[in-house]
Amino acid sequence: MTTDQELKDIVRQKYSEIALQDKETNQSSCCGSGCCSTDVYNIMSDDYTNLEGYNPDADLGLGCGLPTQFAKIKQGDVVIDLGSGAGNDAFIARHETGDTGKVIGIDFTPAMIERARQNAEVRGFNNVEFRQGDIEKMPVTSNVADVIVSNCVLNLVPNKDGVIKEIYRVLKPGGHFSISDIVLEGTLPANIQQAAEMYAGCVSGAIQKQAYLELIEQNGFENITIQKEKVIHIPDDILLNYMFEPAIKQFRNSNTGIYSITVYAEKPAAAKSC
Repeated sequence: MTTDQELKDIVRQKYSEIALQDKETNQSSCCGSGCCSTDVYNIMSDDYTNLEGYNPDADLGLGCGLPTQFAKIKQGDVVIDLGSGAGNDAFIARHETGDTGKVIGIDFTPAMIERARQNAEVRGFNNVEFRQGDIEKMPVTSNVADVIVSNCVLNLVPNKDGVIKEIYRVLKPGGHFSISDIVLEGTLPANIQQAAEMYAGCVSGAIQKQAYLELIEQNGFENITIQKEKVIHIPDDILLNYMFEPAIKQFRNSNTGIYSITVYAEKPAAAKSC
């Protein structure tokens, strides 16, 4: 059985490789996992190009939504981007928060941190910083962020409850998050669930949609809202790396669903009385 640390090591190694790839290569696979299709499929990611603050050099095509579009970021806000990659969402958040705000990107892959810092340096973004660290133990103090965003990252983390607890800790009272992630309805075939490449590709690390929302509620968040939801379709030529055609057909005819959801929730402004 693969341990949590072994899963983290798999993801770190894979995303170190992804940091050196271009967007087109990453988009032809599951979140850059390398299980390449014969055609270029935009399997997970949404189109960022119309968002203010977008920087193509920072877009590796690894997301599964547009959390910064829904995050209600205001001028002067402190924003934290979990799993910041090459800086794509952080730079869009910077546009929204302006020169008076601050954006902190957190990523545990050194190659991603280096690429993001280079992207920030060349653009002179002095109010954006990138910190290497585990989002289960964020390298930031408590009650510091007005807004937290994340794009297709929590599904890669074995201890999702721990991450949500950390989000609660670092948000200011009254702060909120907008997170895009992959969730499931139904059960994935075992050979997909166990495939390390698919885990690094944002699918087999996903949990049930209802369980995901319940984790958020159980950790004290309020006004939980699904801001956007879309079906994720994995092409047959990718699935053929893991299963034979009859199994794919059976999978297609099942009620199993893979979804990208963007979830919004708020930390209460004041502690509730008992």
